[in-house]
Amino acid sequence: MTRTDQNVETAKYQKDIASRLGIDSDNLIFNYKQKNETVRLDLVTVNPKHEQSFLFHTVTGTDKIDALKKMLEYIEKHYHNESSLTVQWIKIGENKLHTSYFRAQNMYEALDKFYYGRDLGQYKIFSIALNPVS
Repeated sequence: MTRTDQNVETAKYQKDIASRLGIDSDNLIFNYKQKNETVRLDLVTVNPKHEQSFLFHTVTGTDKIDALKKMLEYIEKHYHNESSLTVQWIKIGENKLHTSYFRAQNMYEALDKFYYGRDLGQYKIFSIALNPVS
């Protein structure tokens, strides 16, 4: 596969992921990190309301395309089976309370997603709650 073909296929998968999540592609960041023979994909969402980003999920593949396929598989088969949690928080120095929602196995994973790429001392968590199953 040529590099151009890989770029087109990568864009196709990224668009498909955005569509399945119902999130505008401008509010998704695909962070790829090559390490030896694997590629790690951290999918990050950006909340347009408060302009903060949070980790959605991480997968590892043999290349970008494989990682994107695994992310799509996670969304289709596992994402909706995880618990829904609500986190209320403020950024230190500001006084506006924000509410963010996460899907995670437990509250620790939700907090890891919240703090992804952040300085822990810059945010204060007021509450984290498991949402009822509908």
